[in-house]
Amino acid sequence: MAERYVYFFGDGRADGSAEMRDVLGGKGAGLAEMSNAGVPVPPGFTISTAVCRWYYGNGATLPEGFESQQQEALERLEGLMGKRLGDPRDPLLVSVRSGAKFSMPGMMDTVLNLGLNDRSVEGLSARSRNPRFAWDCYRRFVQMFGSVVMGLEKPAFEERLHGLKTRRGVRSDQELSVDDLKRLAAEFKSLVRGRSQRDFPQDPREQLGLARDAVFRSWSNDRAIYYRRQNGIPDDLGTAVNVQAMVFGNLGETSGTGVGFTRNPATGENAFYGEYLTNAQGEDVVAGVRTPRPIADLEREMPEVYRQLRDITSRLERHYRDVQDFEFTIQEGKLFLLQTRTGKRTTQAAVRVAVDMVREGLIGREEAVLRVAPGSLDQLLHPQLDPKARSG
Repeated sequence: MAERYVYFFGDGRADGSAEMRDVLGGKGAGLAEMSNAGVPVPPGFTISTAVCRWYYGNGATLPEGFESQQQEALERLEGLMGKRLGDPRDPLLVSVRSGAKFSMPGMMDTVLNLGLNDRSVEGLSARSRNPRFAWDCYRRFVQMFGSVVMGLEKPAFEERLHGLKTRRGVRSDQELSVDDLKRLAAEFKSLVRGRSQRDFPQDPREQLGLARDAVFRSWSNDRAIYYRRQNGIPDDLGTAVNVQAMVFGNLGETSGTGVGFTRNPATGENAFYGEYLTNAQGEDVVAGVRTPRPIADLEREMPEVYRQLRDITSRLERHYRDVQDFEFTIQEGKLFLLQTRTGKRTTQAAVRVAVDMVREGLIGREEAVLRVAPGSLDQLLHPQLDPKARSG
């Protein structure tokens, strides 16, 4: 039998599971496990770490049989969503994300809103009855694809965005009009053409292939290499790639996006912790463009979504028996989980979490001891400022 390279997830079932981190990476294994558990996860497929290793070991080529498996998974996703990638009337859009066996937050690359082009943006505009949303997605896609895939410097795009806001006399992206966003998308495409000597690709399947390979290449960027050296992660594992149907947090005030932890990662306190933005996409939370709100505010703004989020993330913590770091999107009042993984924490938090989880019956004493890395205990031995002390 031919080797399997692509694993589907979503719709309440998945081809993989949490035990397949070597094959699916941490993110892919988490998506598979959440799908099997009935958690609302946008469907998609994971390209295995073996493809990345092949890519590096064979001159940036792909293994025999992979392309047909990817095409089969894409057609399955299109059938499930009732949309086709690049359809000029009602396009399927996908995200393309990395996901190594060991968590490497922020070290590798992501592309969102893939599948948009000059024709499908008009279809998305008509279908959503929200032209501003459609053109906001398109300018974001050109900006992210131009930077991640085509190698342009991020400041080149930011300068044009900032310049347009200055000319319009506005402070936030949300204040830009549809015509402004159309003009910005055109400026971004012109920038891509001028800097890369090629037009922005309009074929969605070409976009997908280029984005996938760019994520593979990001395994060897300077950030990722440094992170692996600092954390003792082998260089030969490779990353999986997760291709997932987009859900949109920028469809208005009943939509949003956020990140969180099931417990405070700084102190270990058993308190829901995180932040979110309404009418935003995922990168806005970490980009510093807008100030996120504490996740506790979501209980007042969207009480049913907040209740569902607390319930799902609590179940995930009990399932994995550890603190979970999660990402979520709300699309017009409907909650989707995009990721769950073991949460990074301070040594102080690690000790408190381990003790508390023994008391709660989630783990035993021996496992609790193993949860705290011996090398990190030095942090606890240094003098510290009293966090309750008043300044001045």
